[in-house]
Amino acid sequence: MNINEEEFIKSINWQKVNNLIPVIIQDYQTCEVLMQGFMNEEALRESFKHQKVVFYSRTKERLWMKGEESKNFLHIIDMGLDCDKDCILILVKPSGATCHSGDISCFEQTSKRADFVFLSRLEKLIYSRKNSTPNSSYTAELFSKGTKRIAQKVGEEGVETALAATVKDKDELICEAADLLYHLDVLLADANLSLNDVIAKLKERNKS
Repeated sequence: MNINEEEFIKSINWQKVNNLIPVIIQDYQTCEVLMQGFMNEEALRESFKHQKVVFYSRTKERLWMKGEESKNFLHIIDMGLDCDKDCILILVKPSGATCHSGDISCFEQTSKRADFVFLSRLEKLIYSRKNSTPNSSYTAELFSKGTKRIAQKVGEEGVETALAATVKDKDELICEAADLLYHLDVLLADANLSLNDVIAKLKERNKS
């Protein structure tokens, strides 16, 4: 995190928020909103110090590091202020479920319906089936057949996607593109990669 701590803290409109600023926590890879809390200046400084999110608990009236009991820490990747300087957005790498209920997000029922959150969770599901018994799911069966077969499926689905686009069949294009994306995700997982690695490459190219 390349942020000047003193400049960041001084730029906050502490008077407006009565010295207790709201903080939104977002997964830096999935863009999923994980939770919301509050920080005073001391909590923010502790967060900078440990590179993990530290809140101020209004009920317990003390600082608390998220994960201090569960060990599901929120490792800080980056942070920034909104345009009014009265709310912090922190991008994190969570080390486990964020919600005390065991859910990934404190906004679980709404969050999981977001398109890119679904895509991220699908990827995690695919990874979880890498070492499952072949007859437990199509994904597990595909992994058991090896890289060549997975790559072959990506090639087949790529051709079918292109053909659907050529004949301007939008419904078929959607179906084939879904098949292509799924099988590509499996191929990446087979190589211990993810869509985030692909996104990182796109970001790198976008800078040049």
